[in-house]
Amino acid sequence: MRAHNGGGPATLARVAQALGRVLVVDDDEVIRQLIAVNLTLEGFDVATAVDGQDCLDKVTAIGPDVITLDIMMPRLDGWVTAMELRKNPETSHVKVVLITARAQEDDRMRGHQIGVDAYLTKPFDPAEMIRIVRELAGAPPSAFG
Repeated sequence: MRAHNGGGPATLARVAQALGRVLVVDDDEVIRQLIAVNLTLEGFDVATAVDGQDCLDKVTAIGPDVITLDIMMPRLDGWVTAMELRKNPETSHVKVVLITARAQEDDRMRGHQIGVDAYLTKPFDPAEMIRIVRELAGAPPSAFG
C-alpha cells in the first residue's frame, strides 16, 4: 500500500478517468471491500454489486471497463452472470475477471468457453489482481508493481 499524497479530488478524478472503471461483484462484503479498496488506491473508479443479479441490474448504468466476478453467489452465480454479460451487445465488450475459490481445471475451461478474460483463484495476491485489471483496462503498468 502506498499513501496518497495531496493532489486533491480533481487530480484523483483525472487519474481514475485515465485508468478506467471497475465493477466489483462478490457476495462476501470483506472480499468485495478488499478488492474495491485496492483498486481505488490504484486509481480506478470502482463500483460494487452484491451478486450476479445486482451486477446485471447496474452494469449498463455504471459502464465498467472491467468486472471482477465471484462465481459462488446467491441469486445469480458468476457463470450465469458472465454468460449474460457476453450475450448482451451492450456489455459483451466488457472485460471479465473471474475471482473464485474454484481452482479445478474444468472450472478454468468453463470460464474460457464462456469467454472470460482472466481467472484468479482465492486466496489471491492483491498485486496480481491489480496487474490483471490494469492490463485488461488498457492502463499502463503500475510504476509500483
